[in-house]
Amino acid sequence: MSETLQTTDLTASDADLLGQTAIAVRAAGSALRERFGEVVRYQTRDELTHALAANDDTALDILRQLTRLRPDAGWVEDELDGGALPSGEWWVVDPAEGNVNHLHALPEWAVTATLVRENRPVLTVVHLPLTGETYTALTGAGAHLDGRPLRVSHTADLALGIVATSQARPDEDEKVVRRVGSSITAMLLDALVVRTAVPATLHLANVAAGRIDAFWQYSGARADLLPGALLVTEAGGRISDAEGRPWTPQSESFLAAAPGIHAEAVATLSR
Repeated sequence: MSETLQTTDLTASDADLLGQTAIAVRAAGSALRERFGEVVRYQTRDELTHALAANDDTALDILRQLTRLRPDAGWVEDELDGGALPSGEWWVVDPAEGNVNHLHALPEWAVTATLVRENRPVLTVVHLPLTGETYTALTGAGAHLDGRPLRVSHTADLALGIVATSQARPDEDEKVVRRVGSSITAMLLDALVVRTAVPATLHLANVAAGRIDAFWQYSGARADLLPGALLVTEAGGRISDAEGRPWTPQSESFLAAAPGIHAEAVATLSR
């Protein structure tokens, strides 16, 4: 590991914390990259779950260094957890966002870490080990890809938009699954292209970068939405729930879009 995590005190700026967080996230990504490449077919759900946990543990052994940066901050590493956090600061990490893709030798996976303060993300790092890309965002300082500023698209017509959604979570309630299905049908009628894949964070990074125009999801968890929510808002995009109301970690749906098509996307999802 060419970079070394430095201990910071409680007076360190959020910008300093962002830099230190990026070091830890990239190191965790390097460890996972070494485990990537061979497709293994699992015979049972238990075998698959064990392999997923092994990947998580590999990255978490490194990511837990973040607790030295903010010793009093809470720690959340369950990527399926949802809802509001208790008051104060919390590290919300996803050690292998898109873990199932990693195990199937698919390239869409990442490592993420987000510092949340009073239930608002204040800094985030999303690292894609296979490409070496690192997305960062800091409240009030913008979103960046490897230091280059990001901006959402200028698309103003949903009919010209590329949109995306993601499976909310494994073993989701049937009502939510059917809602996802009907929303995809609605978007297929109104948008130019609809992409459906996991993980959510990579779609949101693409919204922040202006590559796609909107992303929506029903249900969901903090770890896959908080990093992207900060990236998109700092890149000039709009986030809400699927009905256009302010989004919080307690919301039952999520929408991130370029400002020019946000209202159209809400109307389509509300049909």
